This record gives sequence, C-alpha cells and structure tokens, in this order.
Amino acid sequence: MYAPRTTPWPLVALFTAGYLAPYLLPTTVGRLERGLDLTATQAGAVGSLLLLSSATAGFLLASRVERTGARTLARLGLVLAAVGYGGAALTTTVPAVVAGAVVGGFGSGTATTVAATRIAAEKDPHRASTLGLLSVSALAGAVYLTVPHLPGHGLTLAAIALTALAVWPLTSRLPGGTSGQPVTAEAAEAVDADGSGTGRLPHRRSGMVLAGAMLLWSLAQNALWGVSGRIGVDQAHLSEPTVGVVFAVALGAGLLGVLGAGALGSRLGRALPIGGGTVLIACCIALSASATGLGSFASGEIAWNTFYPVVLSYLIGLAASLDARGRWAVLVGSASSLGTAAGPLTGSVLSAQAGFPVMGTVLAVGLLLVAVPMTGVALHAGGRALLPGAVRRRGGHPAAVVAATTGTPSGVVPEVGAPEQPVVEIPLDGTAVATQGAYDTAAATRAPGGM
Repeated sequence: MYAPRTTPWPLVALFTAGYLAPYLLPTTVGRLERGLDLTATQAGAVGSLLLLSSATAGFLLASRVERTGARTLARLGLVLAAVGYGGAALTTTVPAVVAGAVVGGFGSGTATTVAATRIAAEKDPHRASTLGLLSVSALAGAVYLTVPHLPGHGLTLAAIALTALAVWPLTSRLPGGTSGQPVTAEAAEAVDADGSGTGRLPHRRSGMVLAGAMLLWSLAQNALWGVSGRIGVDQAHLSEPTVGVVFAVALGAGLLGVLGAGALGSRLGRALPIGGGTVLIACCIALSASATGLGSFASGEIAWNTFYPVVLSYLIGLAASLDARGRWAVLVGSASSLGTAAGPLTGSVLSAQAGFPVMGTVLAVGLLLVAVPMTGVALHAGGRALLPGAVRRRGGHPAAVVAATTGTPSGVVPEVGAPEQPVVEIPLDGTAVATQGAYDTAAATRAPGGM
C-alpha cells in the first residue's frame, strides 16, 4: 500500500501570494501609466523596480530559510507585501507609489523564497508547484475579469495586498527555525552528497547554467507580457475590457496546460517539455507581437499562456531536483526574477525603438538560443535513480527504481548500474545443527505474543 499524498496547501497559498505580482504585471503597468500620467517607459521602470526588489529578496534569503524559520520569514514577507502594495494603492504621489511597489516586491520575493525552499523539500515538488501555478493563474484570471471595469491606478496592487492578508492565517502550519539543519531526510543526505560534510551546493555547473538560462528565458517572457496590454490596445485596436477578457481566457487556458503537465508528470522526462515547449513559446511570442486584430492577438496570447506555465512547472521541478535543501530552487528562481524585473523595461525600450513586431522577433530568436542549454541541463540531470534508502543487491533486482521522478533529488542516492560493493564471504568455524526441541509448531489458537 502506498501512503496517501498530502496536499501542502500552506505552500500553495504562499506560492500564490508571491507569484501574483508578476502575473498581474501587464495591468499593473498599464494602470500606472494611465492613472498617474506616466510614460510607457516610466511605468515599465516601476514594474521592473518591483520585480528587481523581489529578486533581491531571493538572493539575500536563499540560505536563511532553515535557520530563521519558514513561518517567520513567510509572515515577514506577507506583512511587507500587504503594507507596500496597500500603501501604493492608496496614494497618487509617484515617489510614494514607487516606494510602496519596492517594499511590496521585497515581500513578494520573500514569500516566493520560502515557498520555493519548502516545495523543493517535498517528496513531489512538481505536484506542489503545479498546484501553485493553478492557484495563481485562477486568481489572476479573476482579477483580469474584474479590474478593467473599475477605475483607479491601484486596484491590482490592492488585490495583491489583500491576497497577502488572506494567506497570513495559513502560515501557522509552516515550521519554525531548524538551527541550520536540513528539514527532511532527503535534505540531510544531500548535505554530505559531495563527501565533504560542508553542505556545499551540489551540481554547481548545471545550477549556474540553468540560472543564467532562466534569467534570459524570463526576460523574454516578461518583455512581451509587460507590453501585451499596449499591443492589444494600440496595435490590435481593442478596448481595455476586451484585452482583459483575452488575458482571463489566456490564463484559463494556462490552467488547462498546468493540469496537463500535472497529469503527464515525468512520463516524457524534463528535456522534451522544456526544450520543445520553449520553441512553441517562441512562436507564440512572435505571433502575439505582430497581432493586428482580435483573432491574431487572442490566438497568440492564449497559446502562449497555455505553454508558459507548463514549461515553468518543469523548470521549477528541475531546479528543485538539483538540491534537496532547496537552495538551487531559490537561486534559480531569483535569477528568473532578475530576468522578470528587466522584462518590462526591455519590452518598452525595444517596442519604442523598433516596434512590436521586431521586438517579438528578437525575443523569439533569443528563446530559441536559450532552449539549448536548458535542455542540456534537463538531459544531464534526468538519470534513473534508486529511491532514498533502497539497496541494490548483487544478483537480485533493485529494491525500487523510479524513472527520473521529479520528486526524487538527483545525486542523493546511487544510480542504477553504478559500481557495486564486493561481497565478502566470512568463513565460519562450524555449522550450527538444529535440534528438534528448539522449534515448536505454529498454533493458530495461540495469542499474539503469547508463550
């Protein structure tokens, strides 16, 4: 019998609170531009500052979650998010809005860091991240259906602040500090995976390549996402409510994509979904950026948002598999946040200088190039491994073998086919002779443990 899988709802909720700000980026930037009379570049710069602050939190806190405690850091992040975004939503003074966005961004990054660290320690991190993506996509879709019908520059910021407050009660179920010790048995084994006992980062070359590729991957995604609203209104000549409906439908399609990724699991490994999915995303970006009407705009956005969370879920699982303590998950996520932070400003500058279609072509070509190293890391880290604690005996079958299951940290246990330890035969001086009186018959009427 297999033990039932428990759903880590506190982590899913924390993941949602941390990721909501990037998901609402297009409408946030658009509202700031129109509500505060900013230029497109200025509004994009505010969005970039928000996301840069979020990335900074990840880099600063990546190694502190275990010592400080997930509950303490999660609550700190949620408070900063509620105060920062809430304050920015209640004022029309540009410096105050910028300051609130920066404070709120640091709070979002803190929440995301805690969620990523804890999800990496789960037995099935791909399942947990998939549930988180489902949750944030559904919530963002609801906001996109509601906000365009209401006035004000700070509605999306207020929505993020309220989400942070709603998640607060669930933090009581998160663990406290662990005095720097790993939080799971898998993490404890990973500390000495390199044989040094120092808990150094494993798979450092793969992790660095993945972090650099994720920075560029996220930059391309959010360069388009940050100006998608302007493409719909200015180039496709759609109204803001219509664009909001397209975004909501696109995020709904993203829900279906995430459900498909969750059902598919590791059947195709990670390399094909990551590499092939990135190629499809590049095509969608080129289509969306060149849209001149509702049909092409909706087709590009919906297809793009279908594939994007699928690939992202596998990338999160890949980063988590590199280190059971979650450090690569946080560092790769923070590098991704840096790319996300640079995205709105990059998209604004490219579109202002060359136009939306050229911008889309440049981003698509960049994604095709980035797909190569990401696929390479997925192939390198996707070997077959024994489950933790399993032992392969000479001449027998493996105790348990999994085919690159996302939840099994790579490098923690020996791979199938690895060199086996020689069997040492110990000679005995004599062979014990059994006597009939040493055994008794098995009586069905005898009580368990009875004499």
